Amino acid sequence: MTEVVDSDELLRRIQRARSWAREEEGRWQGRRIEVGATDPEAAQEAAVRALALEAVLGVLDEIVAPGSSRGGG
Repeated sequence: MTEVVDSDELLRRIQRARSWAREEEGRWQGRRIEVGATDPEAAQEAAVRALALEAVLGVLDEIVAPGSSRGGG
């Protein structure tokens, strides 16, 4: 059965997702810096993951505040 949520709950869920994505992006950026000199392959993977999370953040930001995403669209 599909759960029905109101707009306030949907906004709360999007905001939680934004918060999680911001934290994860920072974590992967830190990982990239941490292993950059010693493990280029791991640094590359961390950079790719951080970029993916940046894209997710851009989409979520655009949903919450159209026209104000980090990409400047």
